[in-house]
Amino acid sequence: MTRSDQVPSRASVVIVGGGVMGVSAAFHLAEAGVQDVVLVEKAALGSGSTCKAAGGVRAQFSDRLNIELGRRSLEAFQRFGERPGQEIDLHQVGYLFLLDDEEMVRTFETNVALQNELGVPSRMLSPQEARQLAPLIDTDGLLAASFSPTDGHCTPESVVLGYATGARRHGARIVPGCAALGIETVGDRIVAVQTERGRIETDTVICAAGAWAQEVGRWVGVDLPVTPVRRQILVTEPVADLPPDLPMTLDFSSSFYFHREGAGLLIGMSDPDEEPGFKLSRTDDWLPRLGAAMERRAPSLMDVGFASGWAGLYEMTPDHNALIGEATGVDRFLYATGFSGHGFLMGPAVGEVLRDLYAGRTPYVDISPLDATRFDRAQSRPELNIV
Repeated sequence: MTRSDQVPSRASVVIVGGGVMGVSAAFHLAEAGVQDVVLVEKAALGSGSTCKAAGGVRAQFSDRLNIELGRRSLEAFQRFGERPGQEIDLHQVGYLFLLDDEEMVRTFETNVALQNELGVPSRMLSPQEARQLAPLIDTDGLLAASFSPTDGHCTPESVVLGYATGARRHGARIVPGCAALGIETVGDRIVAVQTERGRIETDTVICAAGAWAQEVGRWVGVDLPVTPVRRQILVTEPVADLPPDLPMTLDFSSSFYFHREGAGLLIGMSDPDEEPGFKLSRTDDWLPRLGAAMERRAPSLMDVGFASGWAGLYEMTPDHNALIGEATGVDRFLYATGFSGHGFLMGPAVGEVLRDLYAGRTPYVDISPLDATRFDRAQSRPELNIV
């Protein structure tokens, strides 16, 4: 093993998981001067859910806390070339939610009012205004749309690379290809993390294991109710005459979405029949439902071929909202997981939050409502604006 492949015998904090949450936490901690930050990832960095994401970044949510996390992250993505210093191919072309149900329209109107209150420049549009932004859509049956021009999409792999490189530059040890195997405790104190490459003494662990977080929580008796659910994405062959500023477009009732990807489109949608599990193979079961949604909302795409695709995992919680906090019952076990499809876009802001929790400082936003024990207290916090 090279020195970069080895694990040290001691660390001030061990981060489990090398997706966007893990590398963001490593960067923010190391940048703040925390010594001996170690991140272990069982495979390649970003190979779990992050680099299988569609890359959307937005602040259009129904939950006040999610709006604030999304807005803060958008600001960081805009400055990513300077800090940590990496081109991420950010396209702020906006997010366009297409709405075909009256109750849905009322909900989004409420959401937009809250977003505007928190500084997000979202607005409601007519179907005709929506089609001006996204000429591919058929407006039949649409009642309204929601749009924010500062939303958009970027490249997840580049974000992971930028944070990992920045973390290493500030002295963090990033070790891919090294699975965590368990956490040792004495009473209610963490004393070490066992890995494939040896034991790391530490008193602090940050769980950023995404869809695998429930197992990591079990190692210290912490319930992190995260369920893995497969989502599949396709990339089309080149599409003629695509507008350069085509927004990320989502048909909310069907969950069908698309955004520009090179000369073609990245396309996806949820499958309500998908059974939970760690399934990463591609299947054709969802294609008839996708075809029906495309024929209804973007019929011109029915003649476009698919060039490639992949499958990834959503890390779902019972209320489709994140788990962020510090555990009770065991000292210094921090976690950020269960983002239910909106984790990539919140990576920058959550890295800041984890840095502050580690340091015992009050984060810029109160994340206590996202504590994992909220379900024990019957205080679920549903996020409505997800697909």
